[in-house]
Amino acid sequence: MRVVIVGGGFAGYHAARKLLRTLGDRAETVVLNPTDYFLYLPLLPEVASGIVDPRHVAVSIPDTLRGVRLVLGTAESVDFDARTVTFTDPEDRQGTLGYDRLVLAAGSVNKLLPIPGVAECAHGFRGLPEALYLRDHVTRQIELAAATDDRAERDARCTFVVVGAGYTGTEVAAQGPEFTADLARRHPELDGQPMRWLLLDIAERVLPELDPRLGATADRVLRERGVEVRMKTSVDQADVEGVTLTTGDAVPTHTLVWCVGVRPDPLVSGLGLETVKGRLVVTPELNVPGRDDVFACGDAAAVPDLTRPGETTPMTAQHAQRQGKLAGNNVAASLGACRSRRYRHRDLGFAVDLGSGQGAANPLHIPLSGLPARLVTRGYHLLSLPGNRLRTAADWALQKIGRRQTVQLGLVRSGAVPLDTASPELPRTR
Repeated sequence: MRVVIVGGGFAGYHAARKLLRTLGDRAETVVLNPTDYFLYLPLLPEVASGIVDPRHVAVSIPDTLRGVRLVLGTAESVDFDARTVTFTDPEDRQGTLGYDRLVLAAGSVNKLLPIPGVAECAHGFRGLPEALYLRDHVTRQIELAAATDDRAERDARCTFVVVGAGYTGTEVAAQGPEFTADLARRHPELDGQPMRWLLLDIAERVLPELDPRLGATADRVLRERGVEVRMKTSVDQADVEGVTLTTGDAVPTHTLVWCVGVRPDPLVSGLGLETVKGRLVVTPELNVPGRDDVFACGDAAAVPDLTRPGETTPMTAQHAQRQGKLAGNNVAASLGACRSRRYRHRDLGFAVDLGSGQGAANPLHIPLSGLPARLVTRGYHLLSLPGNRLRTAADWALQKIGRRQTVQLGLVRSGAVPLDTASPELPRTR
């Protein structure tokens, strides 16, 4: 008996862990994933700003899921009648995996909008290569700014535009000013040079999907750090010289960070199954209708929200993790190991790390800000990390007593992390 899980993100990883605990060696659990690690996405902004080592947010699947078989590869198609998954491995060889039960947890990729120049000039924030690229890119812009005597070029290189005031974009913009300030301190030539950060969104407020009090706290902190928060504003077009905003303002810049949201992995659209807004239709038990042997969860699935009839759950890590656990349970139930359950969640609140002792959180719907919120946020991340907790905590401690790492390694170049990619977890090599 074999269970194949497509994807090793929040949903796939926790589905595998649940199956391992429920079925043990009574079934072979296989995770098909492009990398050998589970990526803890919420800490990517701290990777990009040089606080957390990138290896510490990459949790080894073979090491933490002993008994689960890892197959490195990207799923290309599924033959539901033959019960096989076709994939391409890291060396471009094709392979197939047979299954008795299938869990589709392929996750999501950067959301694209038809704005001229964005696909060519912007970079997303969905994988380690993108976070490493952004860290190097920002460092490089400061170093190039220090090396030029052209005031216009220097101003452009010291201007950073983040589009999307959701969870990720807000944290990137909040971490950014302190990072660039640390970089600039190494260069006497930049004494007095403004470091300009802009956060744009077409929404009416920061963190529009969360409690308004969290948004208000984040907005205040951003403005106190000098971030230009521009709501009801986005990019109208972009090129190598800068961006033009929907207000008509021209902003010379060499940095455009795209955090406008996500869309389901392109695998989903090619499966021939019913979808809603690009996500697979599933029952509250996470079954694909008409396919008792196929389950879907996380960003790839339009899971009915039983707390809001007629709605589906949003594409968040919190939901993906819970749905992954339930998918693992219900796969085991389909094999007679336990009882099947429906997905019903209770919102426990959200937490946003704004850096420099600041945060915004509402654990159990208790609004917090400042240092208490920061402590809650970091505590939540440590509890949610399935590995590398001590190493991550050590990174935070070292950042308090020493200087952050500000070396430009140059390992990931712009062409390796295009915005329009089906695999943000992998750098493009050709």
